[in-house]
Amino acid sequence: MDCRVCAATGELWVRMAGGGGAQYVGQIGGFSHESEHDLAVMVSDFLENGSSGTDSRYSSDSDSGFCDLAHLEDKISYYKLSMDQYESDLLSVVNSLLLSINETDLQVVNSGPCNASCIRFSLVKLLKLSGYDAAVCASRWQGSGKVPGGDHEYIDVVNYNDTGSSERLIIDIDFRSHFEIARAVESYDRILNSLPVVYVGSLTKLKQFLQVMAEAARSSLKQNSMPLPPWRSLAYLQAKWHSPYQREFNPNEEKSNSALPSEHRQCSGHLKRLQSSLQSEIEVERLLKPINSENNRRLKLERRRQNLFRTL
Repeated sequence: MDCRVCAATGELWVRMAGGGGAQYVGQIGGFSHESEHDLAVMVSDFLENGSSGTDSRYSSDSDSGFCDLAHLEDKISYYKLSMDQYESDLLSVVNSLLLSINETDLQVVNSGPCNASCIRFSLVKLLKLSGYDAAVCASRWQGSGKVPGGDHEYIDVVNYNDTGSSERLIIDIDFRSHFEIARAVESYDRILNSLPVVYVGSLTKLKQFLQVMAEAARSSLKQNSMPLPPWRSLAYLQAKWHSPYQREFNPNEEKSNSALPSEHRQCSGHLKRLQSSLQSEIEVERLLKPINSENNRRLKLERRRQNLFRTL
């Protein structure tokens, strides 16, 4: 068995012994090149000793599994509707700026297989021009126990309020890819597709999404008689955004000066897929706006009711 991680995309492929061809296992995301070998060994050991199941792309949901996943889908909808006004406004700005980026913008930012760094730096540049304290954050963590080490890159925006305090909001432009799994049951894919294309929000709210998706992945894999792999555990997911990080405002100048259009072919394709997904999501949200407005009204009433009970 030969495990290979694609550094540019974070995809994991396994070449089976006996010439069986390469099998796509899923998106790993946020791994360190230094820990790539350790991760590949862990994946190989996991596939040889810790998993079983059919080769079908989908399996039918069991009754209990379907109920669990339906409940989790409701949680995702609730979290999406519970954005405050600043988060909602920032999300609209981020989506609009992402749709405005073109391939030429990518060519002046970075070179080589940058794993969408050029898109993130382009977005940060536009956010800063719009008055936001934005930066690309590079996080890194060491492996411990069953959690492989790795690194991840995302964006943050620091919002300063009138009292002098500040709040850090996270922006991840490829949010759904962190939760893609092999042989997912149909209801898991519904949950996956209900996630926002781009995550914008606090670390607290992000953790709620991660908890739901880790539970959903475990349920989906269980229905295929497969254990949860370490790179899909809640601890590994949280490490991507909760680990020590360094804020970066400008890409490496040496790389910027040597950028060639051909080196951004993969990122250009990534940008087109991202923009297509965003446009589809915006269109769906537009059609569901009356329903979402009613749900928001109910959510506000429920919050007022809970606050009233706390004061009694």
